[in-house]
Amino acid sequence: MNLLETNSLNKFYGKFQALKDISVTIPKGKIVSILGPNGAGKTTFIKIIAGLIHQNSGTILLNGNKITSKTKSLTAYLPDKNFLYQWFTVSDAIDYFNCFFEDFNKETAKKLIKEMDISEKQKIRSCSKGMQERINMALTLSRKAKLFVFDEPLAAVDPLTRDFIIEAIKNNIDRDNASMLISTHLVNDVESLFDDVIIISDGKLLLSGNVEELKEKHKMNLENLFKEVIRNAA
Repeated sequence: MNLLETNSLNKFYGKFQALKDISVTIPKGKIVSILGPNGAGKTTFIKIIAGLIHQNSGTILLNGNKITSKTKSLTAYLPDKNFLYQWFTVSDAIDYFNCFFEDFNKETAKKLIKEMDISEKQKIRSCSKGMQERINMALTLSRKAKLFVFDEPLAAVDPLTRDFIIEAIKNNIDRDNASMLISTHLVNDVESLFDDVIIISDGKLLLSGNVEELKEKHKMNLENLFKEVIRNAA
């Protein structure tokens, strides 16, 4: 069963068309990468999926239902900017999520925060950008959502933290019930994480499919395949 289906998705900002007839599917139990150059439409696509903005035309089905206020509870969205109040302690942030999301597992969050070597007493404003991203990741992964949507979650973390986050993703996603969509520019570093890939540029879908099948067909790794697809579309 497909967890997410989009059909002929279009989005305009005034006269500018950010998405052009995007039709993709994300099966249940998959970790999917969405790749594209800056300005390709990735964040617009992600925000529509998360229910934060609306398409101008086309349809989206999440777990068989149209995107509404009710389906927002099925999606765990991690934006590319810190969303926690700077005066929060990490403990405050955990309590905030616990009150706000019915599917939040407080003990899982505490465990992940501890494994990331972050004190619950620490103020968010005293954390580095990389530490804040780790906290945001831990909180988001502690939900029992159907679809996890991450916009550039690894941009500001060091390689060791990146490895830890990749393992945290692998260990905390429920493959029987949930899927994950990740936007990233760090293709080579996290290629092993992805089952499927979606490549877009200039608001258009250029390529989608199973990562291993595409690598075998084109005889190159995912990063080189991405570069070639973008070059050929220019």
